[in-house]
Amino acid sequence: MSRIVHLALKVDDLERTTQFYREVFGFSEMSTERVRDHTSRHLSDGAIDLALIQYDAGTQSAESRAAGEGPCIHHFAVEVPDVARAEKRIRALGCEIISDPGVVPVKFRSPGGIVCEIVPQGRYKKPKASKAAKAKRPAPRKPSKKKKK
Repeated sequence: MSRIVHLALKVDDLERTTQFYREVFGFSEMSTERVRDHTSRHLSDGAIDLALIQYDAGTQSAESRAAGEGPCIHHFAVEVPDVARAEKRIRALGCEIISDPGVVPVKFRSPGGIVCEIVPQGRYKKPKASKAAKAKRPAPRKPSKKKKK
């Protein structure tokens, strides 16, 4: 079954944005990596992967310009059981593929122009919740035991 597993934000200050999500919402840093023309930092609240993407100054790749200029929601990712099959269906529906040929994950414009990405199942493992995120969750409710009269 397909599911949304990831949301990516295009940012102009990776460190400041990381600090914000860490301090305000209790997100934990999972990884930071260089990918082609940008740095991608993955954070998590224990349920979803939040990627912060900072492109190199002067970058003009199709992917860097896909969602617009400046900070914005860059794309969201849907996990699928078969990337090649899903890409074939996406192309058949007339959607523009943004990613270079052969690159996985596959970014594309969904109807209306929103940038989406398909990823293979298991790409984003469900991370363990940070202590801060766990502390913000309400305790599970216990069923009430009413006495019979």
